[in-house]
Amino acid sequence: MTGASQETRAEPTTADREIVISRVIDAPRELVFEAFTEVRHLSRWWGPEGFTTTTRSFEFREGGEWDFVLHGPDGTDYSEWIRWVRIAPPERIALLHGEFRDDPNAFESVIAFAPDGAATRIEMRTVFPSKELRDEAIEKYHAIEGGRQTLSSLAAYVTETLRKGAEG
Repeated sequence: MTGASQETRAEPTTADREIVISRVIDAPRELVFEAFTEVRHLSRWWGPEGFTTTTRSFEFREGGEWDFVLHGPDGTDYSEWIRWVRIAPPERIALLHGEFRDDPNAFESVIAFAPDGAATRIEMRTVFPSKELRDEAIEKYHAIEGGRQTLSSLAAYVTETLRKGAEG
């Protein structure tokens, strides 16, 4: 058995179905993680610029759900649903996100929170059921820019609201 014949390349099998967005937030990861765990925080920063959130129900636990409406700046309402699949405080949250419970087009996301000095590197890795659904999310719903705006809103919320509260 030679090393060369056994050498393989590890290419993700989901690469053509993924969107990965990351950002460094100037706050400890426990604070950034907390912003995901309580609806009083989520409702204040979740979504792209100009969007607001109304929560119908929220239970942050493995198997729990968040049923909510995103209100677009143009007045359009988007029904949304998330099931919290795995929660590993303060390192990782895995979730299933769709328009409604049992949505066949729901996508999986893993949000990782890693220390970066005194700051936190957050990475959202989203895997869609198909390349076509990923491409539609990017082209029709501007998922990459929306994800970046959402993490920007999180960063502003954590550094301006939560961190000030923790320091004061």
